Amino acid sequence: MRNSDTSVCPVPIEQQPIQEYQSLSESCFFSACAGGWRKYVTSLAWFWLPSWLVAGPIAAASFSPSKHLFQFVLCGSAAATLAIVFILLRWYLGWQYIRDRLNNRTIFYEESGWYDGQSWEKTPEILTRDRLIVTHQVQPILSRLQQTAIGVGVFLAIDALTWIWLDRVRATTLSCFAFKL
Repeated sequence: MRNSDTSVCPVPIEQQPIQEYQSLSESCFFSACAGGWRKYVTSLAWFWLPSWLVAGPIAAASFSPSKHLFQFVLCGSAAATLAIVFILLRWYLGWQYIRDRLNNRTIFYEESGWYDGQSWEKTPEILTRDRLIVTHQVQPILSRLQQTAIGVGVFLAIDALTWIWLDRVRATTLSCFAFKL
């Protein structure tokens, strides 16, 4: 950022949208979804696999893996995927906040506390710069998160449909077995 941009802007540096964007993109948690696809998928896997430490025992308590292996796997994977849903939601909300701050013509900021909020209208140069960042940096991340959310939704739907199918197969098998007796 040029010195003329900062001298015109009365917003404290840590509340300027460009600084908020840089902080978010450099943070360990949020940078995971800003990198390449490999880093992104690896990050999701690192959240999903440990969530099995919680989901697995709960699923095993409900469905013994030795007797109901498919139900155990379906229940455990669906529960572990809920962690991914929450991670995606947090990532999306964080990047959406930055997108909104960068896109807005007017910035709301606090000078010294919550009680003395002010507004400042961006200069055309700063607004153009911020909107370019949104177009080329932030929007692709939000699109990736939306695509992932759709994929997770499809995964959970397939999981649920498989569960229903297994339940019907089991019910049909039991009714055929009872009929033969």
